[in-house]
Amino acid sequence: MKKFNVPGECPVCGGELKIEKVSCTSCDMQMTGNFYVSGFSKLNDRQLEFVKTFIKCKGSIKEMEKELGISYPTVKGRLDEVAAALGLDMAAEPEAGNTDVLESLEKGELSIEEAVELIRSKR
Repeated sequence: MKKFNVPGECPVCGGELKIEKVSCTSCDMQMTGNFYVSGFSKLNDRQLEFVKTFIKCKGSIKEMEKELGISYPTVKGRLDEVAAALGLDMAAEPEAGNTDVLESLEKGELSIEEAVELIRSKR
């Protein structure tokens, strides 16, 4: 039997979906009621794989860069994308000049090239 992911919202109106019946694939037990889908149902396949990799890397952006072969700014961008899909209100980070970039560079989270790119983008 082919399995499908439950969509995160109604494909017709965008409203919240509820599931009224669930059953066990092993023993055929069935329950009826009002079951709501998880917020993670709102993630597309790429975002869900990103979250799995993030957990595998224990939240280390540096490890995410290595695992996915992408740059620090790209990891941060995808993390913001996942947060937005989950409806998380990510308050804008306060402007800290270049201190945050230099700290990330010192911790080894950024390469020199990425640090220069971020500093230039803040101008």
